[in-house]
Amino acid sequence: MVGTVDTYRRVIALTGPLLPLVSFLARLPVAMSQFGSFLLVAQTSGSLATAGIVGGTLSIGQVLFGPVLGWLADRHGQRPVVLAAAAVNAVATAALVAGALTHLATLPLAAVGALTGASVPLIGPLARTRSVALAHRAKADEGVVGAVHALEGTLDEVSFVFGPALVGLASLVAHPAFALAGAAGLVAVFGSAFALHPTASATSGAPARERPAGSRVRTPAVVHAVRGSLALQGVMFGACQAGITALTIRLGVPDQAAVVYSAMGVVSAAVGLALGALPARFGLRLRWRVATGAALVLSAPLLVTDGLWPLYAVVTVLGAAYAPHLITAFALTERAVEPDRLATAMAFAASSLVAGQAAALVVAGRLAERYGPGGAFAVAVGAAALCLTLALVTRVPAARTPGARTPTGTPAAPAAGPALPPVPDPAYAGR
Repeated sequence: MVGTVDTYRRVIALTGPLLPLVSFLARLPVAMSQFGSFLLVAQTSGSLATAGIVGGTLSIGQVLFGPVLGWLADRHGQRPVVLAAAAVNAVATAALVAGALTHLATLPLAAVGALTGASVPLIGPLARTRSVALAHRAKADEGVVGAVHALEGTLDEVSFVFGPALVGLASLVAHPAFALAGAAGLVAVFGSAFALHPTASATSGAPARERPAGSRVRTPAVVHAVRGSLALQGVMFGACQAGITALTIRLGVPDQAAVVYSAMGVVSAAVGLALGALPARFGLRLRWRVATGAALVLSAPLLVTDGLWPLYAVVTVLGAAYAPHLITAFALTERAVEPDRLATAMAFAASSLVAGQAAALVVAGRLAERYGPGGAFAVAVGAAALCLTLALVTRVPAARTPGARTPTGTPAAPAAGPALPPVPDPAYAGR
C-alpha cells in the first residue's frame, strides 16, 4: 500500500497537483452534455423522439470529429486545439440551451447538437497523452506510466458519476437548462485552463515536415482489436443503462435508475485506483483477459435479476470489472502506437467507446421495450463474451518498442525488461 501511494505521489510530482484537478473539472461537461441535452430537449419539446435525435447527433459529432481533434493535437500541439475546441463547445452548448428553451425546430436543434458533440475538447484522452509524455520526458519507470493510466481512468470514472448526478440535481431543484449552462461555463473556464497549463509544452506537436521519412506506418493489429474491445465495452454501458432503466420502471422506481448506475461507477473508480497495487508481473495481456473474463462472469446474473436490491448488488459488483478493462485498453494503445500519434490513437479509442454506447442505447432500448429488461441485459452479456474472445485471440506485444520517441522528440525510457505497465485504462471519453 505504501508503495502504491508513493507511485501516485511520483505521478503528481510529474504533473503538478493542479493539472489533475483542472482536467477533472474540464471533463465534467462531457459527462453532463449527453444526459443533460436529452433531459432538456425532452422537457422543452415534450418529445422523447426529438430528445433522442438531438442526443444521437451529439454522439455522432463526437465519434466522427474526436479523432480529427486528436490528429490536430498531434500535429499542432494541445494548447491551440483545446483552446479552440473549448471556445466552440462552450458557445455550442449555450446555443443548444437557447435553442431548446425557444423551441427551435428539430432539424436545426439537431445541427447544434452535432456541433456540440464535434467540438468536445477531448480532455480525457489528451490528459492521458500529456501525462504519459511527462513521464517519458522524466525517464520515469513503467510503474509510473501504469499509474498514470490508472489515475486518468479513475478521473474519467468519477467524472461520469458526478456529471449525470449534477444534471439530475439541477433538474430536480430547478431546470435541466441550468445543468447545461453550467457545463458551458465549466468547459470555457477549465478547458481553457487545461490548455494553458504549463505542462502543455510536453505535447507541442510534430508537424509533418519534422517527421522522419517513412513514419507513416500501419496501425498495429492490437490497436484495432483494442478499439473493438472498447466499442463492445460501450455496448455494455449502453445496454446496462437501457436494462437498468427498463427494470426500475417495471418495479415502479424509475428515479432509482441513475443511482444504480452511479453505484457501478463508484466501485469502478475505486477498483481502478487500486490497480496501482498490482505488481508488474501481471502484464497487460493477462489483465485484459482477466478483466474481460470477469465482465462476462459478473454480467451473467443480470439475465435473471428481477428485483431492486438484487439489481443494486449485481450492477455494483459488475463495476469492478469495468475500470480494469478500460485502463488496460488505453495502456495497450499507448504501448503499441507511435508516440507522436498518441493523441489521435487515444481519441479513436474514446470515440469507439462512445459509438458502442450510442448504438447499444438504440438497439437495447428497443429490445427492452419488446422483451423486457432481460433483452437489454442479453446484449450486455453478449458484448462481454465478444470482449473476452478478442482478448484471447489478439497477440499483445511483450514490451514497448526500444528507441521510441516521445511527443516532444526526446527518446523514451526503455521498458525495464519484459515487464509491462503495472496498471491498465473513460471515458469518455465518453461513457
